[in-house]
Amino acid sequence: MTWNIWLAIGAINGLVSVAAGAFGAHGLKRLVTPDQVVIFETGARYQMYHAIALIVVAWLASRNTSGPTNAAGWCFLVGIVFFTGTLYAIPLTGAKWLGAIAPVGGLSLMLGWLLLAIAAFKTSS
Repeated sequence: MTWNIWLAIGAINGLVSVAAGAFGAHGLKRLVTPDQVVIFETGARYQMYHAIALIVVAWLASRNTSGPTNAAGWCFLVGIVFFTGTLYAIPLTGAKWLGAIAPVGGLSLMLGWLLLAIAAFKTSS
């Protein structure tokens, strides 16, 4: 993908993260237990971290689109969906079995960071 698409995806994830964080801090507290709020807020925090990572992917892609750069972006995006999505869904649905999906997202996020490091070494100055 081109750098501007990664930038837009990162920015949209940042927006969703802020909205989710605000909902978790204000609206969700009346609906679920304090432990469930913590789970939800962890999802918002991790989504923001990886929204920023996607913006870094966009920056690297603007300098040199490489396989590892785009692969890192895809890993971050998949990780956001499966890891943070699970952390949002568990408190909202009460379906604790969704926790079995979170490690897939977590592994994807970790792979994204590894690929980002590789992409950084492959990007020329």
